[in-house]
Amino acid sequence: MSRTEEEQLALVQDWWQRNGKPLLTGGALALVVVFGWQAWQKYQTNQAQGASMLYQQLLETTFSPSGQPDAAKVSELAGKLKSEYAGSHYAQYGSLFVAKVAVDAGKLDDAAAELQAVVSKPSDDTLGELARQRLARVLSAQGKTEEGLKLLEGEGDKAYLASREELRGDLLAKLGRTDEAHAAYEKAKASLSDDAAVGSLQMKLDDLAKGDA
Repeated sequence: MSRTEEEQLALVQDWWQRNGKPLLTGGALALVVVFGWQAWQKYQTNQAQGASMLYQQLLETTFSPSGQPDAAKVSELAGKLKSEYAGSHYAQYGSLFVAKVAVDAGKLDDAAAELQAVVSKPSDDTLGELARQRLARVLSAQGKTEEGLKLLEGEGDKAYLASREELRGDLLAKLGRTDEAHAAYEKAKASLSDDAAVGSLQMKLDDLAKGDA
């Protein structure tokens, strides 16, 4: 081996000593990242499937001969959803279901607690809006109509503008604030197509008009 070759070999050996181990470490880290990401995706998929199955079981509690959910089963399944999949879409949709069951049973305090938990920290805007509107109606049923109205302040999701404004109209009418109720109903009507704007909403407007006559 010539001196030049020896020098080149020394340079290569020196470079490898300085950079080879970091490259190997970096390569290993890259593999960990790749396989870690795949494992995380698999975990997320399994989580979603598990939550979906529990939620389906929750809905199936209504398939009893009486058509009424088994209260004990609802409590058990909802508890699992909350503890094992806290904050997930399925856990929060489960809370909406539990709230409905509570309302049907006349347990408005329980319904309000379930809905408030979703309103406070919704997993997405749609769930937040659904929970907010349902909580407003529950509060009104508890005699807390003013509190319900406060929940409906602001524009919110435009996709739910009609239902939000119709609900505002209902609560305002309940408080005897007919002019404001009429304005809310008209706003709800304006956000709908002509076909969708007829029906119960128009009936409410007509009833307000009769009351003013």
